[in-house]
Amino acid sequence: MGDASGVGPEILLEAFRDGELPRDFVAYGDVSALAFYNEKLRYGVPLRAIAGPKEFHAGPLNVVDAGILQAGDITPGELNAKSGGAARQYVVAATRAALAQEIAAIVTLPMNKEATQLTDPGFTGHTELIGELCGVDDVTIMLASDHLMVTHVSTHCSLRQAIERVTPERLRTILRMTAEALNRLKPGARIAVAGLNPHAGEGGSFGDEEIRVIRPAVEWAQAQGWQVEGPLPPDTVFFLAVRKRRFDAVVCMYHDQGHIPLKLLDFEAGVNVTLGLPIIRTSVDHGTAFDIAGHGVASTSSLLAAVHFALRLMRS
Repeated sequence: MGDASGVGPEILLEAFRDGELPRDFVAYGDVSALAFYNEKLRYGVPLRAIAGPKEFHAGPLNVVDAGILQAGDITPGELNAKSGGAARQYVVAATRAALAQEIAAIVTLPMNKEATQLTDPGFTGHTELIGELCGVDDVTIMLASDHLMVTHVSTHCSLRQAIERVTPERLRTILRMTAEALNRLKPGARIAVAGLNPHAGEGGSFGDEEIRVIRPAVEWAQAQGWQVEGPLPPDTVFFLAVRKRRFDAVVCMYHDQGHIPLKLLDFEAGVNVTLGLPIIRTSVDHGTAFDIAGHGVASTSSLLAAVHFALRLMRS
């Protein structure tokens, strides 16, 4: 359900009301929070609290009720420690259910990192939390849309740390996860690898990471039989992937290198997919949008795209 102070609950309710979610869908959250938005925004969605997926009953919106929040705890558009902590618990419950094979996939709505850190100072994001719960160290984000797919060597860290994390081991891991994920969806997928420095270092003139680290990792990936090319200049690689259709995905060296082009091309319909997990997890590619929370104007496009992508992964 995401943070109850953000747009997650209303997006969930609207998508369910409009019949756009799978018939065997269950929500993890607080019934009281959904009831608050249901009444406030007059969605008229029937709600049913359940203890777990086995109690699913067709018809109403089935909610695995955490029982944490009450109506008086809901503060639309405001930083709220209690709703931030509750959002974390929803993710934990859903992840454990997926690991127990009670559910086939997880689709997450947005949390607010600052709100969650008020009760869990070490929290950095959904991806890292789910990876920890799954006992997996090597995870990464793949952002996907109809226009572009990107994966990342590093995500939620400072730019200085991101540069330090461009290592041979990490690059090989990301290239493997990217190739395996894409080839499930499209055998023979073509992957571009962006450089770290301007002009991909231009022969070492602007940094030598491309020579020392990135090029050897690309050659290793090619030796595995994957169609990988790079390092390519970051200022042209997305043009080649999107306009020229030369590549199906781009491996990016840090968070914003991949997020900026994808959000520019498809802000509302982008999907966040976590690679490296033993479970399927997708997510909307937007935040809690506190500025519009509680007004019933948030788009359901990213949620629906995330659900459909999860179904694609399940079928593959």
